[in-house]
Amino acid sequence: MTPLPFSVLLPVYAGDSPSFVRRAFESVTVDQSLQPDEVVVVQDGPVGAELAEEIAHLRDSTTVAVRVLQLEHNVGLARALDAGLAACTFDVVARMDADDIARPARFAEQLALIAEGYDIVGSAIQEFADERRPGAVRVPPGSPQEIERSARFRSPFNHPSVVFRREAVRAAGGYEDLPLMEDYWLWARMIAQGARGRNLPEPLVMYRVGAGAYARRGGANLLRSELELQRRMRRIGFTTRTQFARNLAVRGTYRLVPEALRRRTYRSLFAEETPG
Repeated sequence: MTPLPFSVLLPVYAGDSPSFVRRAFESVTVDQSLQPDEVVVVQDGPVGAELAEEIAHLRDSTTVAVRVLQLEHNVGLARALDAGLAACTFDVVARMDADDIARPARFAEQLALIAEGYDIVGSAIQEFADERRPGAVRVPPGSPQEIERSARFRSPFNHPSVVFRREAVRAAGGYEDLPLMEDYWLWARMIAQGARGRNLPEPLVMYRVGAGAYARRGGANLLRSELELQRRMRRIGFTTRTQFARNLAVRGTYRLVPEALRRRTYRSLFAEETPG
């Protein structure tokens, strides 16, 4: 079977490390057993000279087609991704973050499932701070039934790992601005509209966990996003009144607990995990 043509969507912004961007880019191009047909790099607002030079070098030094979409102002992840989706040539799009690392078999395994008819395919991810010492593995729900059931309480996909059909994303309304919750809100709308999802249990993406990763999962701003997410999911009928109340109590409280407790709670509650 001829592989489906696909794009990789890679957003970058001024805060990204040039060396991390290079490693992420190489991992989705030269390192892959199935290489993409294009990489769309979305530059979300102005970046420094070093990062700009790195992006230009990557574009000019690879055999994979690279398109760099430069946004005049920093618009945030949701809007940057929507702009990038519109710039992608192909319906099948793989997400990649600028500081993560894709394992070599990632696209070969995920594209095979997309070809079977799934609308979105994710995978487990493996945390790391040092590539030589990978950490814990976050294993998401696997089957379409498990994904749909768990989505009422937690995000059913690891966002940096997904490959999806752009038309399924567009049918659900695309990414909508909701800080640090834009992906979960998109998955809820896609599932509500009948999109079929699947997750692979293998960690096909190494997810960089830097200082402050768990601090960003809490605080007043994220609590506001959490409350808005729960209101939106209830408004479209994705959750019941009982699920809405449970989510507010459990997930809302989680946003306010101390960081050390949040780290332990996240690993046991929001991301099923096995030792790395």
